Amino acid sequence: MSDSPAPLADPHLLFDTADGRRDLVILGSTGSIGTQAIDLVLRNPDRFRVTALSAAGGRTALLAEQAHLLRVNTVAVADPGAAPALREALRERYGAGEPLPEILAGPDAAATLAASECHTVLNGITGSIGLAPTLAALKAGRTLALANKESLIVGGPLVKALAAPGQIIPVDSEHAALFQALAAGKRADVRKLVVTASGGPFRGRTREELADVTREQALTHPTWAMGPVITINSATLVNKGLEVIEAHLLYDIPFDRIEVVVHPQSYVHSMVEFTDGSTLAQATPPDMGGPIAIGLGWPERVPDAAPAFDWSKASTWEFFPLDTEAFPSVGLARHVGTLGSTAPAVFNAANEECVDAFLAGQLPFNGIMDTVTAVVTEHGTPAPGTPLNLGDVLEAETWARARARELSAKATAEARA
Repeated sequence: MSDSPAPLADPHLLFDTADGRRDLVILGSTGSIGTQAIDLVLRNPDRFRVTALSAAGGRTALLAEQAHLLRVNTVAVADPGAAPALREALRERYGAGEPLPEILAGPDAAATLAASECHTVLNGITGSIGLAPTLAALKAGRTLALANKESLIVGGPLVKALAAPGQIIPVDSEHAALFQALAAGKRADVRKLVVTASGGPFRGRTREELADVTREQALTHPTWAMGPVITINSATLVNKGLEVIEAHLLYDIPFDRIEVVVHPQSYVHSMVEFTDGSTLAQATPPDMGGPIAIGLGWPERVPDAAPAFDWSKASTWEFFPLDTEAFPSVGLARHVGTLGSTAPAVFNAANEECVDAFLAGQLPFNGIMDTVTAVVTEHGTPAPGTPLNLGDVLEAETWARARARELSAKATAEARA
């Protein structure tokens, strides 16, 4: 561990355009993080300018609208089949004589944009497909506002090997909170990191009571509005497991000094406990505007990026220990994080497949973690000191996805027999 404070952006990364605005590339622009980031940009035109957008390709009308509002140079879709619909949507949105932005299409399009000329790349893509754009942005020397936690989870050593000090600014609310709290002290004085969890929609339920929960119940989060995959990960608390691994990789704090506590109000986004007994907590009402603004604007703060508390009103803040029996995902995440190598990639890929199976009605809620645990166990323990490369990650993910699908199909068949 270093004695320096939380990593801040290096001076060589702090360049803005001649007019003082910061050029941005937003990946995953039609998703929850992307749309909120665009709202922040539109409210702060003197601070930010977006040069390029990327999305999966399922919401071409929205992507065209965003491109037109922001007057971007380039628009990209991961699905090549969506390119004609995007071109048509752009023609409908732009006036006669207005030049259309360049269109890129294909699985490598987001990575191409991530390496393009800009100050900051916001990676708001969901899933491990965000790894290649993360690596591309870091290789190109861009500041990376990272909302795509999966790319750090599955490719931790690869990402860390490329990242300069302060080049990654976390956008997750928990890691943005840790990032800010750590800036208040020396790393050597940190006793532990405390990551808070809302507990999701099923806080307080036993494992037995979770057996028959429905898709609709799992998608109803008590405090946050998020996409379906992240919402299900919050319901299983897989998101907290991923965040524990991410905190370990971002801040070089050992797993046994990273704690998870349940905080239903989601006011305190995480805390840092120092060796003198002091605990610094970062708190705002549940809103992603603040973390996104930290990612895009650091080291400057963006005024009114998120709502503030009204301290004249009484409120109650609660904290509870994590129920590891009902929600074993955090413990399993610690395990794969400790194993390292391809184990986190297997955990994440298997979980993504199982979440899809649950959303499709092909797997019960408890079956998500049961199946992920089975895939992780079957994968085994990587040999100590085994170097990791991108090919290893992709191969491990492919195997884990296929095996998770096989086990999910088997569980479905047995349930219907």
